[in-house]
Formats: sequence, structure tokens, C-alpha cells
Amino acid sequence: MSTESPPTVSPVLVLLIGVLAISTGAIIVRLADAPPLVVAAYRCSLAALALLPLAWHRSRDELRRLSPRDWLLACVSGFFLSLHFATWISSLDYTTVASSVLLVNTNPIWVGLLTPFLSDDRISRLTALGILLSVVGGIVIGAGDFRVGGQALLGDGLALLGAITVTLYIFIGRRLRRHVSLLSYVVLCYGAAALFLLAFAIGSGQALTGYSPQTYFWMAMLALIPQLIGHSSYNWALGWFSASFIAVTLLGEPIGSTILAYFILNEAVTRPTLIGGALILAGIYLAARGELRPSAARKAVS
Repeated sequence: MSTESPPTVSPVLVLLIGVLAISTGAIIVRLADAPPLVVAAYRCSLAALALLPLAWHRSRDELRRLSPRDWLLACVSGFFLSLHFATWISSLDYTTVASSVLLVNTNPIWVGLLTPFLSDDRISRLTALGILLSVVGGIVIGAGDFRVGGQALLGDGLALLGAITVTLYIFIGRRLRRHVSLLSYVVLCYGAAALFLLAFAIGSGQALTGYSPQTYFWMAMLALIPQLIGHSSYNWALGWFSASFIAVTLLGEPIGSTILAYFILNEAVTRPTLIGGALILAGIYLAARGELRPSAARKAVS
């Protein structure tokens, strides 16, 4: 653990920015007219390339000092991130934004189940109640949107697989961010994810070039907004909050994504969405109260 003083920027504010940024992801994916693996590969590749000059300037000494185990864990984290994007982005071809984002954000369930085995974090009663309320809210949001059978069922399964893989990505990030700076961690993780996704795309015979200027623009926006701003905000916060709390805050994404889908993709906002959104916000509030108790304060490498 670092002995560094508390951050000058509120971790809660950073998480809020992360929620808003990540909420744009599903919409931008729909606007990018390219195969899912190609979209995912560009997302991580452009993000990693943007970080490389900064990492070389500020973090090359730290990167040299990292143990082989840290390098391996960062690459494994990138592998799970690549699987998350490959499965979740693919799910959007088969089911609605609401169903996909709901299922991919069931990670609090998996985090809660795996925390005793994969982490030394402990879930407070308030955080546990927040997880429960948030999951119920997510179920309410998607209750009227689930479709059984055919392509929709395939999409739901891919989104659920995306939730499990992002859970493992969060756990590894939580472990590394206790002693590895944000910049060093994300450049390794995003870079590894990019290499895996490029291999997946090439191996499946998907072309990496030949798309419209609009598609390249949206893939660049995907790298900038939900990846560099959104995921990096969460990865920074992993140094200060438990994996359980980070997973609960990710449940704010269905609210933002559903609102954006209404205005941009003309997907209706239903009464269950409003009720479920209120439950999710209540869950995030309770989880924050449980996480922010003075006895739970944590320090990290910035």
C-alpha cells in the first residue's frame, strides 16, 4: 500500500465522470458501422497509442521496475478486457441497448460472489444492501425488454459473458492499482487488450480497413470517451475503492445509456426504466455510504 496523501480530486467525482463517459459506449458502438471485433480492436488500439507517448515520458522508469508478475497480471487483465469488449459489443448486434447494458452490468453479483475468494476487501452491510438494490433496479429496467429465443437470447448470453469477464478485469485492476500508477497500469492493460483484439479480428478474417470516414470517427470517439475517460476514471478509482463499490457504480451506466438511446436511437424510455433507475441510484448511494466510512479509507498510487 502507498503512504501517499489522499487525492486532491474527489474519487466520487471521478467515478461520476466515468459513469457519464462509459454510458456513451453502447450508443457509439451502434453508430460505428463495422464488425464488433474490429470496433473493439480500434477502441483499445487507439486508446493505447494515445497513452504511449505520455507513458514513455512519465512512467518508463516505473515500468522498468515492475516485476514480471505485475507485467503478467496487467496482460491478463487486458485479456479479460478484450473478452469483455468482444462479447459485449457483439451482443449489441442481437439485442437492445437496454438488455445488453443491463446484463453486462450484472457484475456486482459476480463481484459479491467472488470477493471472498479473490480479494482481501470486505463488503460492508450498507454496500451489500446497495448491491442488492442496484441489481433489483437493473432487473426492473430490463424486465419488459427481455426476449426469449433466437438472436436476442444469443445477445443476452454474450452480454452476460461480458459481465463475468469485466468482473475479473476489475479484480486484477484492484490488486495492481494498490502499488502501480494509473498511467503504467492502463497503458499495459489497454495495450494488451488491443493486441488480443487485433489477433481475434485478424484470426476471424475481418478486415481492419476499408470503412467509411464516419465509422473511423465513431471508433476514435469510442477510444476517447468511454475508454480513455470512462475506463481510466474507474481504473484510477480502483486504487481508492473496493471492487464491490466500483461494480455498483458501473450500474449507473444503464441509466445513462437508456437516456441516450431514447434521444439518439429512438428507443423508448419506459416506466420500469424510471423505477429501476431510482433503485440503482439508491443502491449507489448506500454503497457509497458504506465505502466512504472513515475506517474504510484507502490510499493508492495516483
